[in-house]
Amino acid sequence: MPVLQSTIEETVHIALREDVGEGDITAELIPADAVSLANVISREACVFCGMDWFEEVFRQIDDEVFIEWHVQDGDSIDADETICSLSGPARSLLTGERTALNFVQTLSATATIASRYAAAVAGTNSVVLDTRKTIPGLRAAQKYAVSCGGCQNHRMGLFDAILIKENHILAAGDIQTAVDEARFHNPGFPVEIEVESISQLEAAFNAGVDRVLLDNFTTDQIREAVKLSNGKIPLEASGGITLDNIRQYAETGVDFISTGSLTKDIIAIDLSMRFSM
Repeated sequence: MPVLQSTIEETVHIALREDVGEGDITAELIPADAVSLANVISREACVFCGMDWFEEVFRQIDDEVFIEWHVQDGDSIDADETICSLSGPARSLLTGERTALNFVQTLSATATIASRYAAAVAGTNSVVLDTRKTIPGLRAAQKYAVSCGGCQNHRMGLFDAILIKENHILAAGDIQTAVDEARFHNPGFPVEIEVESISQLEAAFNAGVDRVLLDNFTTDQIREAVKLSNGKIPLEASGGITLDNIRQYAETGVDFISTGSLTKDIIAIDLSMRFSM
């Protein structure tokens, strides 16, 4: 999933404003003309992600900072591996250090979890999808990281696809009405609907949706749903799916499996920047 440069610039600008504010008063203890070298090292194995955000931090701080990359987004790296080397004004390296590391440690964590989920369903026909359960302000960044880890993206937001959930159905009155209204107001957009039972699944089929999300179905119920669909409408399983049980869901034959764990249940990768002079 490509991310617009303007989105990266805006996200980094907000992060720097939050961290640096009107200026880095601690960096002032370093002579203004001091030049330093530094390396970013991973303290644990991971799938790396976040080059563009890292570079943008230093571009906005000081275009005299030079970065030499030893890895690329999507690369699997080992503990104690050097990710990149930096050179430039010492003050600028110190000012950008934390913000730059915050981006790559978070995005690498997302990519790493995604890689584990992708590996868990390898050899099946199921595709693992992310959700909208992302860190506020990092939607595009985390969805990019998910793709670097080997999983795929669901809709970006509320604007690019229709997902009719339980409360939409209740507010509209019934499944058919909800689908008809969605088609009327936004013709041409794909329509997916969330169902909670086999009877609702059959109603969704009759309503002519493009995809059905099976919410909190057991694996036995998903097998029944797959049989009923017979490949005519893509099915997506969601709810209660973890790394420990996702293989069981994938083996039901369901087309997609979505989980918020890819983006919300993350632990930042341990990275550090070390000055060498």
